[in-house]
Amino acid sequence: MFEGFRLETVQLPEASLRVRHGGSGPPVLLLHGHPRTHATWHRVAPLLAESHTVVCPDVRGFGQSSIPEDTHDHAGSSKRAKAKDCVALMRLLGFDRFAVAGHDRGSYTAFRTAMDHPSAVTHLIILDGVPILEALERCDARFATDWWHWFFFAQPDKPEQAIMADPEAWYGGSADQMGAEAFADYRAAIFDPRVIHGMVEDYRAGLSIDHLHDADDRRAGRRVQCPTMVLWSMRDDLERLYGDVLGVWRPWTTSLRGKGIACGHHMAEEAPQVLAAEILAFLRTI
Repeated sequence: MFEGFRLETVQLPEASLRVRHGGSGPPVLLLHGHPRTHATWHRVAPLLAESHTVVCPDVRGFGQSSIPEDTHDHAGSSKRAKAKDCVALMRLLGFDRFAVAGHDRGSYTAFRTAMDHPSAVTHLIILDGVPILEALERCDARFATDWWHWFFFAQPDKPEQAIMADPEAWYGGSADQMGAEAFADYRAAIFDPRVIHGMVEDYRAGLSIDHLHDADDRRAGRRVQCPTMVLWSMRDDLERLYGDVLGVWRPWTTSLRGKGIACGHHMAEEAPQVLAAEILAFLRTI
């Protein structure tokens, strides 16, 4: 897994991150979603590394990276805090400017990185996500039924208790789907009570502080300044919930493209070659 990549833990101003990096050329940062670790990219990263420097961290609160301290507003788990980690990590590795791709919950951190640090981000790639504010404002009975976990995870204590009763039954996943090494890494994470808390806090931040940052941006008329590509899984919920996914993103961006991919939610595991080809084409043509 990740042959030729280096694995290390780095200390940043506000967090320590486990990070895997390799390849050479223009840098691209890959941010995983919930409940994965950076290992979800193990089939995509080597394809990108043929022409790019690829950086795959465990996002703060996930995997083997540090868990933020609890505060009443969940600011330590906010996407703004995690965006600071992204910029600090890339600068530590020698990159002042970089492309960033984020999947699922990682897409919110990728978006916030591009919004808060426009001079640092050359390209933004969103995988299976819309801005948190848009999701909440468009929430209806269908969203609340299918994505009920957003609101359950916002409750104190009970989500952690429910998940830790049987993490593997709660989250699923298999070595056949994910690859043996990636599955072992993921399984170690979901059986760690600290990690479960860190992952749930990511949702609590979404409903307490992240959407306020989105609202501030919209009031100020701020948009993503770099080229943006949005990809979504055709066998997942995004298109069914929002219809015109690009239409949701258009008011937030200045240069936008995107389409659906014929796979399920975990596209880096299910359609790695297609995903890598789309990312490379986007990075090379703009």
